[in-house]
Amino acid sequence: MNLNPIVLSIPIFFTLIGIELLVERFTNQKLYRLPDAIANLSCGITSQLSGLFLKLFAVGVYQYLFEHFAFMTWERNWLYFVVLILLVDLAYYWAHRMSHEVNLFWGGHVVHHQSEDYNLSVALRQSSLQVIWTFGFSLPIAFLGFETGDFVLISAFNTLYQFWIHTETIKKLPRWIEFIFNTPSHHRVHHGRDPKYIDKNHAGSLIIWDRMFGTFQEEEEKPTYGITKPINSWNAVWANMSHYADMSNDLKRIPSWYDRFRYLFKKPGWLPESLGGYRAAPVVDKSTYRKYETPSPLSLNLYVLFQYVLCLAGTSLFLFSQKTPEGLDRFSLQENIFITVLISIVVVNCGVLFEQRAWVKWAEWIRIVLYPAMLSLFTYAYGWPLWLHALSFSYFIISFTWFYSLQKQHAQIQVA
Repeated sequence: MNLNPIVLSIPIFFTLIGIELLVERFTNQKLYRLPDAIANLSCGITSQLSGLFLKLFAVGVYQYLFEHFAFMTWERNWLYFVVLILLVDLAYYWAHRMSHEVNLFWGGHVVHHQSEDYNLSVALRQSSLQVIWTFGFSLPIAFLGFETGDFVLISAFNTLYQFWIHTETIKKLPRWIEFIFNTPSHHRVHHGRDPKYIDKNHAGSLIIWDRMFGTFQEEEEKPTYGITKPINSWNAVWANMSHYADMSNDLKRIPSWYDRFRYLFKKPGWLPESLGGYRAAPVVDKSTYRKYETPSPLSLNLYVLFQYVLCLAGTSLFLFSQKTPEGLDRFSLQENIFITVLISIVVVNCGVLFEQRAWVKWAEWIRIVLYPAMLSLFTYAYGWPLWLHALSFSYFIISFTWFYSLQKQHAQIQVA
């Protein structure tokens, strides 16, 4: 069984999202949009899948340093855990702050800020690449002698704490809570793209770090959520690559190799003076600002929702099944890569179907045929239960018929 607290918390996440949806319904607030929520969850899925490879490397480096270079030993008592909690949160603050202040690192964090909504699904919108740039900020904790398992556990709880603060349904809390802890009010500021809110409130669990290091901002007017250059796509893979594509374009414009190197580590928006200098965040004109929208018929929404629920179920089963009851790896590296690719194709298709791009129609047709065919082939080759043949055939018939009717409906609308 996978003992990752974040994976184990998946049912709780969706329960709380369901409660927030009920609040939306009964209070007549517009908190969720289906394409945005699916894009958020898709980024969460790809993040968890990439974590099967990248987080293993990061934890391995921490363990190596702890075993060979720790210069302190601790008795594992209450003081040990209090200090560890504070150190993990402090390391998170600086990793998070540098992810906003270093262009290269921002590419690994920008995914979390791309949504123009603010709800609990945004908490699950995580980057697949961020750990590459941020894991080093926690390595000093290994030198201080804190055991790897304890560090991983406290880090997971630090991440879990931040789930509930991604909501507009909770207003400001009592002053003493707002003074010490990161709260929904503080974190709404952090997700704002308004100039006064940008690069503020980097806290994980404790807002005291922002107050100490000069990055605190009180919530005043309602933030405009998102990034200064909206991604305008529901594609989870593109969400992870878009900033690096923009960086590549900028680097081609910069003539000097010295300035190209500086560009990597300067603040996002920086350019050399010869190209106009720093591009500050523009003021948001709230009277003309409109969120990215891709209107789609109810029939398409239901089709994507059907495919996505199946994908969520399969992904959860895959993540929960990473370990055997004896604690051994259930899947080989090659199997993990193969399943990760299959799931990633589903989440990309589900997002881009809302955009109704031409290529996704053919990608979805291929997937509808290929996936059940592979399931039946593996069932035959590995002697899996025969009812899986019936499952693959049923999935093929339902998906093929449904998608065919969608394409026919779309063609009729275009003719009309």
